[in-house]
Amino acid sequence: MGISETVKQGWSTRRAWWFTATARTRERFERTALGSFWLGLSNLLSIGVLGVVYGSVFKVKDFGHYFVYLGLGLVTWNAIAGAIQSAPYILRSNAAKIKGYNTHPIFYTLEEWAFQLQTFGQSFALVIIALTFYNHNLVFHLFTAGILPLINLIMFIYWLPLIICVLGSEFEDLYQVIPIILQLMFLLSPILYQKSSLGKMAWTADINPIYRILSNLRQALIDGHLRLEQVITVFGLNILGLVVSLALFSKHQKKLPFII
Repeated sequence: MGISETVKQGWSTRRAWWFTATARTRERFERTALGSFWLGLSNLLSIGVLGVVYGSVFKVKDFGHYFVYLGLGLVTWNAIAGAIQSAPYILRSNAAKIKGYNTHPIFYTLEEWAFQLQTFGQSFALVIIALTFYNHNLVFHLFTAGILPLINLIMFIYWLPLIICVLGSEFEDLYQVIPIILQLMFLLSPILYQKSSLGKMAWTADINPIYRILSNLRQALIDGHLRLEQVITVFGLNILGLVVSLALFSKHQKKLPFII
Protein backbone atom coordinates (compact mmCIF):
# COMPACT_ATOMS: atom_id res chain seq x y z
CA MET A 1 0.00 0.00 0.00
CA GLY A 2 1.12 3.54 -0.75
CA ILE A 3 0.92 6.72 1.28
CA SER A 4 -2.53 7.64 -0.04
CA GLU A 5 -4.01 4.32 1.03
CA THR A 6 -2.37 4.56 4.44
CA VAL A 7 -3.78 8.06 4.96
CA LYS A 8 -7.20 6.90 3.76
CA GLN A 9 -7.21 4.01 6.24
CA GLY A 10 -6.17 6.28 9.08
CA TRP A 11 -8.83 8.87 8.28
CA SER A 12 -11.63 6.32 7.86
CA THR A 13 -10.98 4.92 11.35
CA ARG A 14 -10.51 8.30 13.08
CA ARG A 15 -13.51 7.87 15.39
CA ALA A 16 -12.36 4.43 16.48
CA TRP A 17 -8.74 5.33 17.34
CA TRP A 18 -9.80 8.53 19.08
CA PHE A 19 -12.37 6.56 21.12
CA THR A 20 -9.89 3.85 22.15
CA ALA A 21 -7.34 6.51 23.11
CA THR A 22 -9.99 8.23 25.24
CA ALA A 23 -10.84 4.90 26.87
CA ARG A 24 -7.15 4.42 27.75
CA THR A 25 -7.06 7.90 29.29
CA ARG A 26 -10.15 7.19 31.41
CA GLU A 27 -8.89 3.77 32.47
CA ARG A 28 -5.59 5.30 33.58
CA PHE A 29 -7.26 7.25 36.38
CA GLU A 30 -10.42 5.19 36.86
CA ARG A 31 -10.03 4.65 40.61
CA THR A 32 -8.52 8.00 41.53
CA ALA A 33 -10.44 10.80 43.20
CA LEU A 34 -9.03 13.58 41.01
CA GLY A 35 -8.91 11.63 37.77
CA SER A 36 -7.02 13.19 34.90
CA PHE A 37 -6.36 16.32 36.98
CA TRP A 38 -3.34 14.38 38.26
CA LEU A 39 -1.68 14.99 34.89
CA GLY A 40 -1.70 18.72 35.41
CA LEU A 41 -1.03 18.56 39.13
CA SER A 42 2.07 16.43 38.68
CA ASN A 43 3.40 18.97 36.19
CA LEU A 44 2.62 21.85 38.55
CA LEU A 45 4.40 20.08 41.38
CA SER A 46 7.49 19.59 39.21
CA ILE A 47 7.36 23.21 38.10
CA GLY A 48 7.10 24.42 41.68
CA VAL A 49 9.96 22.32 43.02
CA LEU A 50 12.30 22.81 40.06
CA GLY A 51 11.44 26.49 39.88
CA VAL A 52 12.46 27.11 43.48
CA VAL A 53 15.61 24.96 43.28
CA TYR A 54 16.98 26.06 39.91
CA GLY A 55 15.73 29.60 40.36
CA SER A 56 17.96 29.79 43.42
CA VAL A 57 20.86 28.06 41.68
CA PHE A 58 20.72 30.44 38.71
CA LYS A 59 20.01 33.40 41.01
CA VAL A 60 16.88 34.37 39.15
CA LYS A 61 15.70 37.92 39.82
CA ASP A 62 12.11 37.54 38.59
CA PHE A 63 10.74 34.24 39.89
CA GLY A 64 7.33 34.88 38.34
CA HIS A 65 8.77 35.07 34.83
CA TYR A 66 11.01 32.09 35.52
CA PHE A 67 8.08 29.93 36.66
CA VAL A 68 6.26 30.70 33.40
CA TYR A 69 9.39 30.06 31.32
CA LEU A 70 10.13 26.79 33.12
CA GLY A 71 6.52 25.64 33.27
CA LEU A 72 5.78 26.06 29.58
CA GLY A 73 9.09 24.43 28.71
CA LEU A 74 8.48 21.42 30.95
CA VAL A 75 4.91 20.70 29.87
CA THR A 76 5.92 20.91 26.20
CA TRP A 77 9.02 18.78 26.74
CA ASN A 78 6.97 16.14 28.56
CA ALA A 79 4.61 15.89 25.60
CA ILE A 80 7.44 15.45 23.10
CA ALA A 81 9.47 13.09 25.29
CA GLY A 82 6.39 11.00 26.16
CA ALA A 83 5.52 10.50 22.48
CA ILE A 84 9.10 9.62 21.53
CA GLN A 85 9.70 7.30 24.47
CA SER A 86 6.56 5.25 23.80
CA ALA A 87 7.23 5.03 20.05
CA PRO A 88 9.46 1.90 19.92
CA TYR A 89 6.79 -0.12 21.74
CA ILE A 90 3.75 0.79 19.62
CA LEU A 91 3.93 -2.01 17.05
CA ARG A 92 5.37 -4.69 19.31
CA SER A 93 2.79 -4.10 22.04
CA ASN A 94 0.04 -4.51 19.42
CA ALA A 95 1.70 -7.44 17.64
CA ALA A 96 -1.12 -9.91 18.40
CA LYS A 97 -3.74 -7.49 17.03
CA ILE A 98 -1.72 -6.71 13.91
CA LYS A 99 -1.28 -10.42 13.17
CA GLY A 100 -4.79 -11.52 14.13
CA TYR A 101 -7.07 -8.64 13.12
CA ASN A 102 -7.82 -7.05 9.79
CA THR A 103 -7.06 -3.57 11.13
CA HIS A 104 -4.54 -1.45 9.27
CA PRO A 105 -1.39 -1.05 11.44
CA ILE A 106 -1.54 2.75 11.05
CA PHE A 107 -4.51 2.58 13.44
CA TYR A 108 -2.27 1.79 16.41
CA THR A 109 0.13 4.65 15.70
CA LEU A 110 -2.78 7.09 15.49
CA GLU A 111 -4.29 5.69 18.69
CA GLU A 112 -1.01 6.32 20.52
CA TRP A 113 -0.78 9.80 19.01
CA ALA A 114 -4.32 10.59 20.16
CA PHE A 115 -3.50 9.29 23.65
CA GLN A 116 -0.42 11.51 23.82
CA LEU A 117 -2.43 14.51 22.58
CA GLN A 118 -5.09 13.98 25.22
CA THR A 119 -2.45 13.65 27.93
CA PHE A 120 -0.76 16.85 26.75
CA GLY A 121 -4.04 18.73 26.41
CA GLN A 122 -5.14 18.02 29.96
CA SER A 123 -1.73 18.88 31.42
CA PHE A 124 -1.29 21.95 29.25
CA ALA A 125 -4.70 23.40 30.09
CA LEU A 126 -4.17 23.21 33.86
CA VAL A 127 -0.60 24.53 33.65
CA ILE A 128 -1.72 27.48 31.49
CA ILE A 129 -4.50 28.34 33.95
CA ALA A 130 -2.11 28.18 36.91
CA LEU A 131 0.62 30.22 35.20
CA THR A 132 -1.76 33.04 34.30
CA PHE A 133 -1.24 34.12 37.90
CA TYR A 134 2.20 35.30 36.78
CA ASN A 135 1.41 36.19 33.15
CA HIS A 136 -2.17 37.29 32.57
CA ASN A 137 -1.80 37.25 28.78
CA LEU A 138 -1.01 33.55 28.32
CA VAL A 139 -4.49 32.53 27.17
CA PHE A 140 -4.75 35.55 24.86
CA HIS A 141 -1.34 34.81 23.36
CA LEU A 142 -2.31 31.16 22.90
CA PHE A 143 -5.15 32.09 20.55
CA THR A 144 -3.23 34.82 18.72
CA ALA A 145 0.44 33.89 18.36
CA GLY A 146 0.36 30.34 19.70
CA ILE A 147 -1.83 28.52 17.17
CA LEU A 148 0.79 27.85 14.48
CA PRO A 149 3.54 26.76 16.94
CA LEU A 150 0.98 24.49 18.60
CA ILE A 151 0.10 22.92 15.25
CA ASN A 152 3.82 22.33 14.65
CA LEU A 153 4.05 20.53 17.99
CA ILE A 154 1.02 18.35 17.20
CA MET A 155 2.49 17.36 13.84
CA PHE A 156 5.96 16.77 15.24
CA ILE A 157 4.81 14.33 17.92
CA TYR A 158 3.28 12.14 15.25
CA TRP A 159 5.79 11.85 12.43
CA LEU A 160 8.99 11.50 14.49
CA PRO A 161 7.55 8.77 16.76
CA LEU A 162 6.17 7.08 13.62
CA ILE A 163 9.68 6.78 12.21
CA ILE A 164 10.99 5.57 15.55
CA CYS A 165 8.27 2.93 15.90
CA VAL A 166 9.09 1.50 12.46
CA LEU A 167 12.80 1.41 13.25
CA GLY A 168 12.03 -0.02 16.69
CA SER A 169 10.22 -2.95 15.10
CA GLU A 170 13.51 -3.98 13.47
CA PHE A 171 16.16 -2.74 15.87
CA GLU A 172 15.50 -3.47 19.52
CA ASP A 173 18.51 -1.38 20.54
CA LEU A 174 16.23 1.66 20.27
CA TYR A 175 14.49 0.51 23.45
CA GLN A 176 17.73 1.23 25.30
CA VAL A 177 19.02 4.15 23.24
CA ILE A 178 15.96 6.41 23.20
CA PRO A 179 15.81 7.09 27.00
CA ILE A 180 19.52 7.94 27.01
CA ILE A 181 19.20 10.31 24.07
CA LEU A 182 16.16 12.02 25.62
CA GLN A 183 17.94 12.54 28.91
CA LEU A 184 20.95 14.09 27.18
CA MET A 185 18.77 16.32 25.01
CA PHE A 186 16.86 17.53 28.06
CA LEU A 187 20.06 18.53 29.80
CA LEU A 188 21.43 20.20 26.66
CA SER A 189 18.21 22.06 25.87
CA PRO A 190 17.53 25.50 27.43
CA ILE A 191 14.47 24.40 29.41
CA LEU A 192 15.68 24.85 32.99
CA TYR A 193 17.93 27.73 31.98
CA GLN A 194 18.11 30.51 29.40
CA LYS A 195 19.73 29.89 26.01
CA SER A 196 22.24 32.65 26.77
CA SER A 197 23.61 30.50 29.60
CA LEU A 198 25.08 28.15 27.00
CA GLY A 199 27.51 30.84 25.87
CA LYS A 200 29.58 29.61 22.93
CA MET A 201 27.57 26.36 22.96
CA ALA A 202 24.32 28.18 22.07
CA TRP A 203 24.54 26.72 18.56
CA THR A 204 23.56 23.33 19.98
CA ALA A 205 20.10 24.72 20.74
CA ASP A 206 19.77 26.08 17.21
CA ILE A 207 20.26 22.64 15.65
CA ASN A 208 18.12 20.85 18.25
CA PRO A 209 14.77 20.05 16.52
CA ILE A 210 12.97 19.41 19.80
CA TYR A 211 14.08 22.73 21.22
CA ARG A 212 13.00 24.50 18.02
CA ILE A 213 9.47 23.18 18.46
CA LEU A 214 9.46 23.97 22.17
CA SER A 215 11.01 27.44 22.03
CA ASN A 216 8.72 28.75 19.29
CA LEU A 217 5.64 27.76 21.27
CA ARG A 218 7.00 29.00 24.59
CA GLN A 219 8.10 32.35 23.20
CA ALA A 220 4.78 32.89 21.46
CA LEU A 221 2.87 32.24 24.69
CA ILE A 222 5.11 34.37 26.92
CA ASP A 223 5.35 37.57 24.89
CA GLY A 224 2.89 37.03 22.04
CA HIS A 225 5.69 37.27 19.48
CA LEU A 226 5.39 34.89 16.56
CA ARG A 227 8.70 34.06 14.88
CA LEU A 228 6.91 33.69 11.56
CA GLU A 229 9.92 32.72 9.45
CA GLN A 230 11.02 30.04 11.91
CA VAL A 231 7.48 28.74 12.38
CA ILE A 232 6.88 28.46 8.63
CA THR A 233 10.24 26.72 8.17
CA VAL A 234 9.40 24.23 10.91
CA PHE A 235 5.95 23.70 9.38
CA GLY A 236 7.55 22.87 6.04
CA LEU A 237 9.92 20.42 7.72
CA ASN A 238 6.94 18.86 9.51
CA ILE A 239 5.18 18.31 6.18
CA LEU A 240 8.33 16.69 4.83
CA GLY A 241 8.61 14.59 7.98
CA LEU A 242 5.01 13.40 7.60
CA VAL A 243 5.58 12.35 3.99
CA VAL A 244 8.83 10.54 4.78
CA SER A 245 7.43 8.79 7.86
CA LEU A 246 4.27 7.65 6.06
CA ALA A 247 6.32 6.44 3.10
CA LEU A 248 8.60 4.48 5.42
CA PHE A 249 5.64 3.00 7.28
CA SER A 250 3.87 2.03 4.05
CA LYS A 251 7.03 0.37 2.76
CA HIS A 252 7.43 -1.74 5.91
CA GLN A 253 3.77 -2.54 6.41
CA LYS A 254 3.73 -5.87 4.57
CA LYS A 255 6.60 -7.34 6.57
CA LEU A 256 5.44 -6.08 9.96
CA PRO A 257 3.77 -9.39 10.96
CA PHE A 258 7.11 -11.13 10.43
CA ILE A 259 9.35 -8.75 12.38
CA ILE A 260 7.28 -7.91 15.47
